[in-house]
Amino acid sequence: MFFKKNKTVNFLVFVFLIMAFVFTAFFAGCKKEEATVEEPIAVEPEEVVEEEDVEKIAGIEITGDINILSGLNISDTVGNSRPIAFMVDNNTPARPQSGLNLADIIFEVVEEGGITRYLAVYSSYDAKTIGPMRSARIYNAEIARSFDPIYAFWGTYPEGYDIIRNLYMDVLDGNSDVIAYAKSGWRDYSRINPGEEAHTAFMSTLGIKEDALEYGYSLEGGQSPLRFKIDAIDSAKGNILDIAINFSNKDSFKVDFKYNANENNYSRYLAGAPHTDYETGKQIAVNNVIVMITSIEGPIDASGHMAVRTTGTSDIGKAFFFMDGNVIEGTWERTSVFDPFKYKDDDGNIVLLNRGSTWVALIQDTNRLTY
Repeated sequence: MFFKKNKTVNFLVFVFLIMAFVFTAFFAGCKKEEATVEEPIAVEPEEVVEEEDVEKIAGIEITGDINILSGLNISDTVGNSRPIAFMVDNNTPARPQSGLNLADIIFEVVEEGGITRYLAVYSSYDAKTIGPMRSARIYNAEIARSFDPIYAFWGTYPEGYDIIRNLYMDVLDGNSDVIAYAKSGWRDYSRINPGEEAHTAFMSTLGIKEDALEYGYSLEGGQSPLRFKIDAIDSAKGNILDIAINFSNKDSFKVDFKYNANENNYSRYLAGAPHTDYETGKQIAVNNVIVMITSIEGPIDASGHMAVRTTGTSDIGKAFFFMDGNVIEGTWERTSVFDPFKYKDDDGNIVLLNRGSTWVALIQDTNRLTY
């Protein structure tokens, strides 16, 4: 009896141990399963990437080791220095001017009294004599700023200095040290009649570069609104032979650009006569002519100063691009005074110009342009 009872107890103990083992394994398995259950992964929505505006270009663009203002291949004779912009006189006693034939880009716009003035920008070539020099106007300075240049002029009116300072531009003034004095400028009284001393000031790219280094200005850098192509073949050249621009009611400031198919350039006429260079006596010719339509108002003060809009969107910036005897109608735009101009055709393509020099005329109405 005692033996049987022990056998029963032993059996019960054995059964208990088996059940304990089963329950332990069961709960361990449950815990293991719970531990391996993966939480659902939150899927982030795909980021929508807006497609950037792609520049459209009609034609084949010239790129490579070229000057940013002229598109010419850089060589021993063609440089690529930082643009230097000069204010040049166009009053009748100042004619013929020096150095305009060596500029890459020249902007012309009406000033007080119906007189035009030039902003001549140099990079490809140096000019030993530029002028007669003239004082700065606000819109001239704003146009100059588009090249991130060294800006050289001969004085300005008192309010003009503060506005030019706010353009954060490297400047050199041949008339005073209010901003930065260009000591390399000089006067030449042999070229004018008595009583016309206002038209005697001159500068040079070489002298301005030396002045710039003394002020710590860089001779490298700059920006350009121009893009370039090869000249059209003869069969693609047009027959627009004369571009006439009337800046004001003064006949002495009427301009013509006459097309030369053989040279594929435009000879400039001023007041009905060839516009020549003082040193060489040769007529000025350019490879491209751009006419920009903008707002020009004035006189806005007792001194007769004008107000010219130099920024704006393409919907208010009509433009005409003349090259190869043809014209491309399009637009100009510019976000701020610190940006270069953008030139596009009516389809929104970047306009490619011929390599060489470019003349840009700003007028207030298409009625002042005939071709």
